[in-house]
Amino acid sequence: MEEFFVFLLGLGFGSFLNAVVFRLEKKEGFVKGRSRCMHCGHALFWYELIPVLSFAIQKGKCRKCKKKISWQYPLVELACAFLFLAAFFVVFEFNFYFFYLLVVFWFLLFIFVFDWKHYIIPSGSVYFLIAISFFYNLIFNIQNIISVILASFLSFGFFAFLYLVSSGKWIGMGDVKYGVFMGLFLGWPDVLVALFFSYIIGAVVGIFLIYKNKKSLKSEIPFGPFLVLGTLFAYFFASEVISFYLL
Repeated sequence: MEEFFVFLLGLGFGSFLNAVVFRLEKKEGFVKGRSRCMHCGHALFWYELIPVLSFAIQKGKCRKCKKKISWQYPLVELACAFLFLAAFFVVFEFNFYFFYLLVVFWFLLFIFVFDWKHYIIPSGSVYFLIAISFFYNLIFNIQNIISVILASFLSFGFFAFLYLVSSGKWIGMGDVKYGVFMGLFLGWPDVLVALFFSYIIGAVVGIFLIYKNKKSLKSEIPFGPFLVLGTLFAYFFASEVISFYLL
């Protein structure tokens, strides 16, 4: 029952994440006001907002104008639900660390979606992640605070170097700021795994998009989603990867 509750909680917050991304795109507030169809502006009723289920029942179309609803909505909802479930499987109890992970994972998913759609990482989301990770380490991980801060400086310095050398052509300033959070969240040496796999995943996806003629060699591809994937991969599997290479 606990796992089912966490999964439902993730679906709900995934739905909220979609609303935040959509309203920020339209420069609207996301605290007040009813959700609307992106095509016809139809104000959605509660039964049109049930995560995943409403999309399935309506066959992926707006009930009013019958235009297609993006697959982004159910996919993000499910991704958030599985991330929340993964966080629960890390701790198996409702403690502070569990809720810390929920917040971090929600913002990581938000950065993934927003950067993929708009080619920019919102500074506010990164600043919040930096702040919450720093204070978590300061309060609950003080014995490793120096190692965590050094990891943060390393990832920040790496991205800052790339940004300066390329004059901002290779990566954006949002990626540089994200590097600070990456080190604070993962620590040393897990941050190295995140950096390595961020570029590996980015290269694989880039080659695939070029092969499918979706992108060219000169096309711009947002790096934030790959940083998020690299971060999550390192969080769950860094120990195994490091142990494998040390054998």
